[in-house]
Amino acid sequence: MTTLPSPIEVTPPQPEATGLAARLRTTAPTVLSSLGAVAVALLLGALIIALSGDNAVAAYRALFAGAFGGVKPLAETLVAATPLILGGLAFAVAFRAGMFNIGIEGQMVLGGLTAGLIGAVDLGLPAIAHVPVALAAAALAGGLWAGLAGMLKATTGAHEVITTIMLNYLAYRISTYLIGNEDLLGIVRPDLQATDPAQPEARLPNLVDGTRLHAGLLLAMLAAGVLWYALFRTVWGYRLRTVGLSRGAAAYAGISWGRTIALAMLVSGALGGLGGASEALGLQGRFYSGNEASGYGFTAIAVGLVGRNHPLGVVLAGLLFGALSSGATQMQNTAGTSKDLVEVLIALVILSVAAFAAADRFLPRRRAAGSRAGTRAADVEIEPERGAGAAPPAI
Repeated sequence: MTTLPSPIEVTPPQPEATGLAARLRTTAPTVLSSLGAVAVALLLGALIIALSGDNAVAAYRALFAGAFGGVKPLAETLVAATPLILGGLAFAVAFRAGMFNIGIEGQMVLGGLTAGLIGAVDLGLPAIAHVPVALAAAALAGGLWAGLAGMLKATTGAHEVITTIMLNYLAYRISTYLIGNEDLLGIVRPDLQATDPAQPEARLPNLVDGTRLHAGLLLAMLAAGVLWYALFRTVWGYRLRTVGLSRGAAAYAGISWGRTIALAMLVSGALGGLGGASEALGLQGRFYSGNEASGYGFTAIAVGLVGRNHPLGVVLAGLLFGALSSGATQMQNTAGTSKDLVEVLIALVILSVAAFAAADRFLPRRRAAGSRAGTRAADVEIEPERGAGAAPPAI
């Protein structure tokens, strides 16, 4: 009797886990990688402090106290983080579409200028209307400025890094010209290189008495939430991320590459414009020409990169950079460590995050390549050696 082989048991594929647990398993490696990169940067910073002859423990203790040691230090941390979060979100949305928006500084300048000018005019509107009008105008100014670079990229192929750098300098010159021309606008102070003070109805309200913390922080948190939803829960976000990952795949799926990147740059510039408006209507109460020296737009690029271009990561990175900025003075006054060390720490954080991100991409590829090589080696049959008296193989 012929014995039939037993059937092979096939385990049915298990459905992928969904929900919060699955998202946590997906994001946990990235979060741990970023935390590890920050820890490495702080350790390297401590080594530099020690080599310079200062006490690293005392310096970091003073830095922490200057950033979180009370209501006022915490408020200053949040104040410093607000424009960085909005600028980091601006960079993130463009980067998700495969664009490198290096013109956030210029978009912030024009957004702040527009908000300062509209805020200085008495429109006869209540605060509930005047503030949104000024913010919308600032977002429109920044969006159109970045959208110009996106349109040039989509229609002519002009690289956005070059065009946005050129637009930065043009934005500086426009703000300088308008602020210095009192006869043209009538609501500027050339002697202060600023606009007239914003009307009380146009100011972003203060959140905590006795501090400089203003409602721009709430605007930044709202923008992060809306951007997260738009990127990961809408068709537009899916198309934008597809274009950023593969232009060819996007074209195969029928997604317009040019329209998508132009719209992504428009949204990016709008967020940058809101970052400038938050400073003009919230912190300063007017727009000051020459704010490009603050470098918020360029630091925001680092915030976006450290935050891995995810809205939540950008918020956390903005808080980190805001803490470093607000705690620097306390570190210098208390521990005697130069506040310029903060710039070194920021550079170390960026380098560490970049190194960890490269490792995250490189190591899985190495393991996959090694696995394929091992499989190929196992498939090769090695012929055993024959002795001297062994018969030759049959032909």
